Formats: sequence, structure tokens, C-alpha cells
Amino acid sequence: MDRRHLFLFLLNDNRPNPPQDTDTANEHGAVGDENVERGNWSSKTDYLLSMIGNAVGFGNVWRFPYLAYKNGGGAFLIPYSVMLALVGIPLFFLECSFGQFASLGPVAVWRAVPMLQGVGIATMLVITMSNISYNCIVGYSLYYLFASFQSPLPWADCFSWWGADETCSRTPKETLCNLTLTDGYFEIVNITQLQENNGSCPNGSEISNPHQGPSEQYWDKAVLRRSSSMDETGEVIWYLALCLLLAWLIVGAALSKGIKSSGKVVYFTATFPYVVLTILLIRGVTLEGASKGIEFYIGSQSDFSRLADAEVWKDAATQIFFSISVGWGTLVALSSYNKFHNNCYRDTIIVCVVNCATSVFAVFVIFSILGHMAHIQDKPISEVAQSGFGLVFIAYPEALAQLPWAPLWSVSFFFMLLTLGVDTQFAGLETVMTALQDQFPTLVQSKRVLLTAGVCSLFYLLGLLCVTQAGIYWLNLMDHYVTDWILVITALLQLIGLSWIYGTNRFIKDIEMMIGERTWLFWLWWRMCWILISPCLLVAVLIWSLTTFAPLRYGSVEYPVWSGALGWCMTIFCIMWIPIMAVVRVVQAEGPTLWQKISAACTSAPDWGPYLEQHRGERYRKKPDSTEDPNCVHLLVIPEK
Repeated sequence: MDRRHLFLFLLNDNRPNPPQDTDTANEHGAVGDENVERGNWSSKTDYLLSMIGNAVGFGNVWRFPYLAYKNGGGAFLIPYSVMLALVGIPLFFLECSFGQFASLGPVAVWRAVPMLQGVGIATMLVITMSNISYNCIVGYSLYYLFASFQSPLPWADCFSWWGADETCSRTPKETLCNLTLTDGYFEIVNITQLQENNGSCPNGSEISNPHQGPSEQYWDKAVLRRSSSMDETGEVIWYLALCLLLAWLIVGAALSKGIKSSGKVVYFTATFPYVVLTILLIRGVTLEGASKGIEFYIGSQSDFSRLADAEVWKDAATQIFFSISVGWGTLVALSSYNKFHNNCYRDTIIVCVVNCATSVFAVFVIFSILGHMAHIQDKPISEVAQSGFGLVFIAYPEALAQLPWAPLWSVSFFFMLLTLGVDTQFAGLETVMTALQDQFPTLVQSKRVLLTAGVCSLFYLLGLLCVTQAGIYWLNLMDHYVTDWILVITALLQLIGLSWIYGTNRFIKDIEMMIGERTWLFWLWWRMCWILISPCLLVAVLIWSLTTFAPLRYGSVEYPVWSGALGWCMTIFCIMWIPIMAVVRVVQAEGPTLWQKISAACTSAPDWGPYLEQHRGERYRKKPDSTEDPNCVHLLVIPEK
């Protein structure tokens, strides 16, 4: 009995025979598709917009601007550009080529190196957890979008109807001083007034006056109804649960027919954010004080001395994974629907350049508005700039509330966030569906709508934990433990698997089967990055991240000990399939010695190669077993024949 059947989805290497007739269509493919069974993008534009929509997401609006502020302003563009060239673009090109060549998703594509199929499983688990948490942020955007249809905006002031308390104030409350009078009595006085009268407050007598701005308190008390710690789960917030449901309905409807339907939706969702960003920039630069924010980014306040700090380079490298979506499996999945001879090299350059330009553009939009807010409040930029949730749900809404026609700008901004989020979510869910299609092609093709509805329903139910009163803590926990390190590990193993085991020469010949032959000089840069530069940089980033690990916090709230243990369990659960699958493949492999079994487990499956017979050519038609390919470079001993 074949032991592969014991693992079903994880180990099944069987796929149906490639179809020969491209003139007919089934329920998944369409007339004119090159690959009728799996389907292809209806047009090149569908694919490019889907890739841009996948890459350009929340990270461009809230993560990159904060990193630029934190790491020296405009000086941060130097390490970011270097890491993009040395790590981001090489990985992007590798993943797109890998998926397009085999027309398979992120799990099945590892028939190229069966021993590393666990890498594909790890990426699937990461993208699954990301789908669950990411759509909750889309739900937040929907809530703020609906809340923006009123004047004044609810976070514009401390309104009692949404629960503002005595600590809420539009202006900071001054520190008080507990003075001991000569007769032994105590008096509470304003410390500013005391200083104006040439007095001073004795050490230990200062009394802090708790203060929250209206936008911050609205986020905590009205939107999240946030509990005091992760230990207090509280109840499900019904309006956030409804917004989350609407978010999943949008995503499910767009993917009801797979890439054929989502490829049309992105014509709006991928382009609309640029319209809003342009409008917001035009409005922002005309505001008083806008130059205060922009000069911080590109002016004299850029701190080039920060380039000597290793933390800056680590931040630039990790931002690459959030910026162009390498390591998530989405690039492999979306590229698998390309026609075989699509120019994936040109696509790589287009998408990476557009994404990088969007990040830079978004910084001008964000900092021009924040500069205006800092000017009005007479504060430095450092006191109004925030990261992550704080930037898009606290700082920026507060700035928008101070503009004329505030509801209009707020509706535009949060609708833009919605389109940014659903684009990325389309790609994430399609990656899951692609993995299912590779495993169960007949079922997915015949029951696509029902299966999509089932997956969306399951993810919605799992996501309800993230819309409880402790939901924000869970989102932060999943983001911290599931994405950062695992993405670096999977990307590193992709490079090792394809460059060192599968063989760079062989992989290059595979790419040339699709895009045509190139000169040795063209491939020199890619060889250097894939074999040496990118792996070394990823190892450095991984080591630095582990050595600088700090306990997780949300603002001033510390996480309980059990949450850290749970976070590490999630990390281990995702990556444990890499060694498990490697061991299983070695056990299954044929060979009298352990070394020969390991070498056989690193050898491509007999049916590895282009999906359609018409594209397999002489290399894969006559030599289906990769051990016969002279271009395959193995680190281990090749088994005897």
C-alpha cells in the first residue's frame, strides 16, 4: 500500500493528466484559455492589477511611513532600496517564475524538491491565519467608513453619546503638583502656574493627569470597547462582527468564479486608491504646516547617521516581506494562472517599481496631513506620528477631523483603505483555493461557489475571536508570532531549495523555456542573489530578529505569560511541517542507504515540469526523472541506478 495515502492533502503527488484540447472549456476554464483545466487570466491587465493590488496594501499606508519616520526620514529610502534590489526583487522573480512554470500552487509546486514540500505547507498555514486576521482590519475600515457619514465626525470631539469620559480632552491636561503648605495642609496647583510664579514642584509631588485625545478614546472605547488585558476576552462586539461579515461577503463574491471574477473587480479596487491618494496629497500640500511634515521626510531633518544602525537595515529587510508579498505563497498562486510564455521578468520589474513608488507616494500623503496637525497643535511631528493601527485609526482620522469638509475626506480615506485591504485579501483567499484546486481539481471546478462560501464562512467564524473586546490583542499576537520570522524562514528555504538543491542552472533553463534565452551577463545578477547574497542577508535578518526579541506589548498593556507561550506554539505549528515532511519524504524514498534516500527525496517527482504536454519540450518529455538532467545540481549523493 502506498504510504502517501496516509497524509492525503499533504503528501498526494497525483494530478490529472494534462488536457490536450484547448478549444473546449469546462466550468473553471474559459474558451480561449491555454490551460482549460485550471484556467488562465482573461488578460495580462487582470494579472498585473491583481499582483499590484496584492502587493500594495495596508503596509504601504501605515507601516512604511512610520518606519521612514522612525529610521531617519528620507534616509530610510537608501536601505529600503538596497534591500529591495538584493532581496525583494530576486525573491519576487523567483516565486513568479516558479509558479508560472509548473502552473501549480504553493504546496503542489514543491514536486520540484519533494523534501521541501513542508515549505509550501508552512506558507499555507501562514496565509490562512493572515486571511483570518487581515479581514478583521478590513472590517475596522468598514466601520470607520460608515461612521464617517455624519457631521461632525464622532471622533472630532469628546461626545458623551459614544462614552467619552473625564480623561478625554482635545488638548493635553497639564500636570498638577501636590504642595505642602506651611500650616501642614495640602494644595493641588497647576504646575504651569507654579512655574510662572517662579515656583517649583518638589520631587515626588507631581500628579499625572490622565489624558486621551478624542480619536484615541473613540478607537478604544467606542470601536474596540477594549478590555484591560488579553485575559479579559469579553463579549463579541456585534457591530464589528457585522462589518467582518460584510468584509467576507465582499471577498467571497469577488472570488465566486476565481480569477475570472476577481480579475475584473481589481480594475476598480487596484486603481481607486491612487485616485484618493492623489486627491489627499493635493489637499494636504495646500494646508498650513504641511511643509513641516514633508521636510521631515525629505528635508534637512533626514538623519543619515541612522544608516550605521543595524536595526534600520533589519527594518528595511522585513518591510520587503510586507511590501511586495514575498514568502506568502500568493505570488506563486497568482502566477500559476499565467500563460506559459508570459514574460514574468517584465512583470516583476513593473509590480516592484509600482509598489515601491506607492510606498514613497503614501509617505508624502500621510506626512503632509500630519504636518498640518502638528502645526495646529504646536507639537513636533514625533508627537503626532504613530505606527500601525494608531496611524490609520487614531492619528490620521484626528487630522482629517480638523479639515473643512471633514466627512468627505474621511469617507474617501477609509474607502481607500477598504479597497487596499480587499485587494490583498483576494490574493490571500485565492492562494488557499488554488492549493485546494491542485489537490481536488474536480471538486473545486464543479463546486467552486459552494466551496468558496464554505471557506469564507469558516474563516469568518474563526475571526470572531478578533472582534471580541480583547480582539485587538489577538490580532497583535498573530501578527507578531505568525508572520515575521516564518516568512523569513520560508523565503530562505525557497532560495536554498531552488538554487542549491534543484540547481540554479536548471532553474534558469526552466525560465528560458518561458521567456526565451538571455545572455550569461543577464543571469549573472540573479545567480549572485539567489545563490549567495539574498540567503546571507535573510540569515542575518533572522539572527538579528531572534537576538533582539522583546516581550509583546500593546501600547502600555503587557501580555500575559500564557499568550507568549501560545504565540510560540503558533510559530512552531506553522514551521514544524518543514522537518516533518522532510523526514516523511526520506522514509518514502527508495535507496539502500540513508544518503541515497535523502538524495532521492531531493529529486524532482517524475511528473514535474510544465503542466501542459505541449510545453514540456525535449527536456521534460524525454527525461521526466530529474536525476537524468545534467543541469540539476545536487548537494547530496545521487542514488545508484
